[in-house]
This record gives sequence, structure tokens and C-alpha cells, in this order.
Amino acid sequence: MSHKHYVYIMLSDTGTIFTNIIKKYTRAPYNHASLSFDPELREMYSFGRKNPKNPLNGGFVKENVFTGTFSRYRETTCVIYKLEVTDREVEKMKRILEIFIRNDNKFLYNILGVIGVSLKEPIEFSNSYFCSQFVAEVLRRSGIKLWDKLPVMVTPDDFRNNERLQLIYEGKLFDYEAIK
Repeated sequence: MSHKHYVYIMLSDTGTIFTNIIKKYTRAPYNHASLSFDPELREMYSFGRKNPKNPLNGGFVKENVFTGTFSRYRETTCVIYKLEVTDREVEKMKRILEIFIRNDNKFLYNILGVIGVSLKEPIEFSNSYFCSQFVAEVLRRSGIKLWDKLPVMVTPDDFRNNERLQLIYEGKLFDYEAIK
């Protein structure tokens, strides 16, 4: 019998001006979604700021709690979920991520897609994603179907409201025991 595998989905709020503007629209507590393969969140993947100081320069990002954007926002709040997956699903996810990692300069941040979600109108471009669209797309391409909607319509709040995800932590990111 194979042991259980999990992937981790972290939803976060850095409290920046940019996220506060988004929050006014979404009325959701967390507006950023990241995907990780380890509970310590050593490596997380998402679409977001390439440069912590510039919210408009976005794309595929490999996030690190201690060196990246998060390290600049010590008050970041988050919620962390685990999702049980099979060996094969993990393998597929890692293969899909390899493509993003190898071509990371070719991907753009889908800012219009974010606006599209709030207008209930899918706005998709090839090689262009926003954070929750990216996480939903990686899961979908790995055969994991959490919703009956397009990844481009998935918001961070959709993860919060999905019963397949098990809540493991909610609070300040830097108080999360596993990363200390």
C-alpha cells in the first residue's frame, strides 16, 4: 500500500496596497494562492510579483518565505490546506511545473483575467495566468478536478470553500510552526 501524498495550497494576504484594492472587490480574506509540495513551504509556485517592489511586473514565480516578497511583509496572514493526491498526480504536477520553470520568462501575469473573474467573464491569454488560475490549471492538468469551472474563473476563495482541501493552519505566516 502506498503512503499518502499531499500537496499544499497556501492562500495569503500580504496587506499591500495592491492586495487591499483587490480585497475591496473580492471581499475575500486572502487574495493570493501558492502551490507547494512540502509542509515547510520551502518552495512555493505561483503567479505574482517578479520584484517585491513592483506589483505590475508579474509572472511565474518560485516563492520562498524567507527571501522573496513574503520576507518583506512580516505581518502576512495566511491559510494553509493540504490536498491528498496520488503518486501519479504528484509526478504530473512536477512535470507541468518543469515547463513553467524552464520557460519562466515567457509567462505573463494575467491582470485582465483578475478583472474578468470579478465581471464573471473568462479572459484568457496563452501563457498568461493569475495566481489561483495557475494553481487550478496545474491541478486540472494533473487530473485533479475540484470544480466545474474553468481555471481562469477560479479565485483564491474557491480553494477556501472546497471540501477536498483539509485546513492545517490559519494565522500569521511567520507563526506557522513548520517553517520555523
